[in-house]
Amino acid sequence: MAALALGFFQSGSGSDNGAPSYSAQSIVNAASNASAFAPNTLVTIYGINLSEVTAQLSAADLEGGMLPTTIEGTGVSVIVNGLLANMIYVSPTEVELLIPPIFVAGPSSIQLVFDGLAGPSVPITLDAAAPALFQADPTTALATHADFSLINSSSPAQPGEVIVLWATGLGALTSPPPVPNLIPQAAAPLLPGQGFQVLLNGSALPPASIWYAGVAPGYAGLFQINVQLPANLVSNPQIQLAIANQVSPAGIVLPTQ
Repeated sequence: MAALALGFFQSGSGSDNGAPSYSAQSIVNAASNASAFAPNTLVTIYGINLSEVTAQLSAADLEGGMLPTTIEGTGVSVIVNGLLANMIYVSPTEVELLIPPIFVAGPSSIQLVFDGLAGPSVPITLDAAAPALFQADPTTALATHADFSLINSSSPAQPGEVIVLWATGLGALTSPPPVPNLIPQAAAPLLPGQGFQVLLNGSALPPASIWYAGVAPGYAGLFQINVQLPANLVSNPQIQLAIANQVSPAGIVLPTQ
């Protein structure tokens, strides 16, 4: 994903003083690589001089199930609307963070700071939701069978099967709502009335076919959708999520038999 999104980075925006350097085009939704953001969404910043080390969130960084605002030993933090965001991954060219869930839709800003050197404060727009399916490759949804084995062309989804989809960007629209800095430890379904849908080739599946849609316990910013596929399932349909008048990007398919 990094190589793909680095194409968004403006080669002329480098910093002469070693400060973090990135652009509005290189800040993206971590699942879709699109400029689509919402509270409680995983976001990736691509750039240069973002860090001197590579580090990923680990159990050692957690205290009482609380997410850190800096991964120890990195010196990297990200400020969203004046608040420190939770850090997930850090490297010299890529940083992943979780937008705090307390914000509402509207203008916002994001700024990365590394060892006291601040990158630009970049304006972004938050929507109530910015649905995006994680992908196994640029055109294939990351989806699993009920036993969590991967769905792919060698092990496609079957008509009538219950599968699991993985997403970010469904916002803070859950019951109970997400708690800032806290890893969710239990299921929290999406609130009713948000218009959540799973679309196959642009057509919404019946609401009764969505067995669960909400946070994935144990993972910040990650959502899971357990959905039963129709008996008349077509081959390799386009799959999208819709919520709060937002639809995930087109062009992503679900491998089916």
